[in-house]
Amino acid sequence: MPVCTLPSGPTIGYDDTGGGSAPPLVLLHAFPLDRSMWQPQLAALAAHARVIAPDFPGFGESSPGAFTVDSAADLVAEFLGALGIGKAVVGGLSMGGYVALAFARRHADKLAGLILADTRAGVDDSSARENRTKSIELTREKGSAALFEGMAAKVLSDSTRDNKPEVVERLKGVAAKQPAESVIAALVALRDRPDANPGLKGVTVPTLVLVGEHDGVTPPLSSANLAAQIRGSTLIHIPGAGHLSNVENPDAFNAAVRNFLAATA
Repeated sequence: MPVCTLPSGPTIGYDDTGGGSAPPLVLLHAFPLDRSMWQPQLAALAAHARVIAPDFPGFGESSPGAFTVDSAADLVAEFLGALGIGKAVVGGLSMGGYVALAFARRHADKLAGLILADTRAGVDDSSARENRTKSIELTREKGSAALFEGMAAKVLSDSTRDNKPEVVERLKGVAAKQPAESVIAALVALRDRPDANPGLKGVTVPTLVLVGEHDGVTPPLSSANLAAQIRGSTLIHIPGAGHLSNVENPDAFNAAVRNFLAATA
């Protein structure tokens, strides 16, 4: 697996595959997972674009480091520069979507398109912030595996949990591998992230908004808000999926992304 050492010092683990007439596609992973969550997309999209999936700091094979939503967006920009990529379609799911929105705000000159999956623009309310703090305490006491064990019912649809046990177990395994310190740092970053709503009307690149029809974490109404505020964006619901729509219904997710990439080529 390739690892890129950035000029500023951190190392980034990543997957890099495919090619095609569309701009490179960068996929940013959800919490508390790593780039391996994008395995269903790498092969399926490789004929249409160069597909690159990096790990955030402290996750997967990336070195630990400071983590805020904005600093992660800056790191993605530095990473693209290190790979010699001038512009890319940047897509993110959940936490990755928050970083993608920050990238759009901070590095618009490097953006060829935007994919926002199962994410929202707004900040955590007081109840959500309190839950983040409780999750920090749980992770500190019992580790990353225990945290995701409690999350599974929220982030996966009933259909996925009942009919795709292999997906559930794979995700649990990925989450369990993440260091508790990195998970805690990401929880703080999520809890304290900036409001992305003010920047939505400034997004001028082609934008695809995806959401699992049963997403209970960032429900379809959140995605409707994104699509309503980003001029010319396309909103697509992923049937049968919850919050982790790319692994719950990869066929529908990949078809939507393929069509989007074809339009940006």
